[in-house]
Parts: sequence; structure tokens; C-alpha cells
Amino acid sequence: MTDIIRHREIYDSVLETIGWTPLIRLHRITRGIRTPVLGKAEIFNPGGSVKDRIGMPIIEAAERDGTLKPGGTIVEGTSGNTGVGLAIAAALKGYRCIFTMPDKMSQEKVRLLKAFGAEVIITPTAVPHDHPDNYVMMAKRIAKETPNAILANQFYNQANPDAHFATTGPELWEQTQGRITHFVGAAGTGGTLTGVGRYLKSKRADVKIVAGDPQGSILAEVWRSKGEHKPEGTPYKVEGIGQDKIPDTLAMSVIDEFQTVSDKDAFAMARRLTREEGIFVGGSAGLIAHVALNVARRLDDPNAMVVTFLCDTGERYLSKLYNDEWMRENQMLEPEKITLGQLLGAKTGVTPVIVSAAPGQTVRQALRLMSQHDVSQLPVMDGSNCVGSVSETVLASKGLEDAKVLDRTVSEVMDPPFPVVESGVPIDAVVRLVTKSNPAVLVRANGAMQGILTRSDLLHFLMAR
Repeated sequence: MTDIIRHREIYDSVLETIGWTPLIRLHRITRGIRTPVLGKAEIFNPGGSVKDRIGMPIIEAAERDGTLKPGGTIVEGTSGNTGVGLAIAAALKGYRCIFTMPDKMSQEKVRLLKAFGAEVIITPTAVPHDHPDNYVMMAKRIAKETPNAILANQFYNQANPDAHFATTGPELWEQTQGRITHFVGAAGTGGTLTGVGRYLKSKRADVKIVAGDPQGSILAEVWRSKGEHKPEGTPYKVEGIGQDKIPDTLAMSVIDEFQTVSDKDAFAMARRLTREEGIFVGGSAGLIAHVALNVARRLDDPNAMVVTFLCDTGERYLSKLYNDEWMRENQMLEPEKITLGQLLGAKTGVTPVIVSAAPGQTVRQALRLMSQHDVSQLPVMDGSNCVGSVSETVLASKGLEDAKVLDRTVSEVMDPPFPVVESGVPIDAVVRLVTKSNPAVLVRANGAMQGILTRSDLLHFLMAR
């Protein structure tokens, strides 16, 4: 209840509201798992992320050693959240901020930093970590060339993990009353894992520190190989975690296990946290929660306690992981299941009418019917039953070969009937039924024929999707 008492006070500044974020038991995404899983909700920090915790400590350390003077400039390469933490503190202390960011970061983050008055420079993502255009290397260059400027240097600044040792770790220990058995996080700078891990292990040596890592990051492989193998990193979509180099602020020795997670699984879990738990988070929190559930499921122990880290707010990713179109474009969301009935409705806007021929009609009449309604095939209907089919191509070919065919009945020349499929069946499930020799399907609902879908209808739908 410490948090509730504290929030009854009047704060001297917004900086005093950083930390003591709530620990929330996760119920719905953990159905069927006996091990309790709790989420440390860093979204409640004033800047909406865990990085608020390191902004002021980094600035105060630079002030103490004399490198940051009044009116100075703070420069940093950031995925966005550290920039916000620094910008909040800088706004109160009167410092200027210049931030470099990779171009894969969301526009929400760019606009947020600019809202605090920061200057933002966008750099290419797909460059090596030592390339001049890499966001960290560019920040170093700007800091060096700008008078009275410092590089916040979150990847090498020990004020980063020290802040988590001093705040995040003790909070978790007190909030769980020392019952925490597994802490699950992820490394961008590694400051959180290092600081929290060191503190928890100082209180209880058998606490396990588990790290999630995006597919494409090198951290998990370096840890598994004990530093003997350093692969080349490849691009991934999750923001703020993973690396193509090893930061000085990451103590690999603190970590007991690494798990690698795909972008798709990370984003799917973030969306589940939002929709099932009501906790609006970004992709990194989704990745970490995915790992936490793996750990909890494997433990299967109601006496254990897994804490997952909910790093930042989902508001920073509305144009990405919470945008269905963006997710589909990046093959991370299953296509919407459109049924045959829905496609029929979209095709006409009204209940479709089947244009059909009767078995006793002549071929001539069938061809005229197709011409009149601008269709290239007809089902042959005997009452409510489809007994055959005819196509313009076949009938025209036979009529040109022998004009007498035009006066024969449809039943004499018809092809097999079109397949009949229920209206609730997804379109993807019937695409294979529509072939060159079978150009359409009939759609039925509640025992009555609703319409016809042709190869052309399905092709146009697939192209539009």
C-alpha cells in the first residue's frame, strides 16, 4: 500500500512520480498455468516507460563530474523511450536535447520527443553498429562537435544499471515480499536486467534472471556460446530491445537463461495483454510476457512467482503493431476470414440472384441468357437442385462446329453441376474448388441457394486482399 499513501501527497515536480509502478497479477493470458505471473507496469511512469528511471540519474551523474554545465546539450542515440526520460528531466533543468533514432522506430515516438522540445535526427536501421550513420555513432559525433554537450551514453553509462539496482530491484523485492523466484526481462542497453538481477540475487541467490531476445539480435547467441560466437545481427521489428553489439551496461553473468522470440509472437502477446488484461503495452512487453508464460508453464509450480516486465505504453505503436494493415503487410497477422456469404454481399450490395438455365431450354436460349446478363457460365437448375452447368466457351465452340447444337436442349450438352458450398465457409477453403474445368461454386444458406461465385470473383477478392 506504499504507493497509495505516496500518491496522497503533493509532489514538488513530475520527477518525483517516477518509480513505484504497480505490480499486477495477470489472469487471462495465464489461463491453465498454475504458476502465478505478475507484470511490473512501467507504463505508469510519467513518460510511459521504464526509461524514465534512468533519465535523471544520467543527468545528475554528468552534473556531478562537471561534464554537463548550465545551458548545456544532452545528446543520445535512442529508440525513443530513453529520449523521453532524458527530455522530461532536461525540461525541468533547462537543458537542450538532440536525439538520433533508427528509422524503424514509430512516428509516435518521434512526435513525442519533439513535443518535449527535443531535436530528432532519423538514421537508417540497416547499417552495421560501427557505421557512421548508425544512430549511436551519429550521436557520438554530434556530442563531440556540439559545444557544451554531453553524450548520455546509455549503453556504457553505469548510472543506467545503478538506477535499477537502487529503485526497480528494491521495489520488486518489497512488492512480492521476497517471494519472487523468476524475473523476466529483455536487454536493449541491459541496464534493467543487470541492475534488477544484481539486486535480487543479493537478496536471494537462487532467483533466476531470464532474458527474452528478438530473432535477429545477437545477444542470446553470444550468451549461449559464452562469448565465443558473435553472429551478424539481422533486422527485426520489435523496438527498444535486442542488439547487434554487446553493451557495457549488460552483465551477461547475471542472466540464467535466454529465450529467442519472433516479432510475430511478441506482437501477438502485446495485443493479448491489451485486449485480455486491459494493459496497453508495446512489442517489447509482449516479447517478455511471451517468455514469462513459457517459464511459468514449464515450472508448473503455484509456489513459484514469475515477474514479467511491462516496459512501455502501446500508445507509441498505434501506427505499427496496433495497425492491422501494417501487421498484415509484415506477415504478422493472419488474413481476415471472409466467408462466401460476405463476399456475395460485397459483390452486389443486395441478396444475390442466381441466373440459371433449365434442363429443357435450348442451347440458343442459354447463350442469349448469358449475353443478356453478361455472365460466362450458368448453373442448370431443376427446381432448387443444380443438375449441371454450361459455359459460354463450350457452347459457342459446339455451336460453331455444328449449328444444329443450338437447338438441342441444355440437358443434352451440359457439364457436371457446380459444387454447392455453405455461405459460412471461409473463402480460402473453397479456392481450390474453382478450377478451369469448374469455373464457379453455388452458395447456399439455410437450405436455399443464395448466389454464385466465379473464378473471376475469387481472383478479384484475392488481388484486393
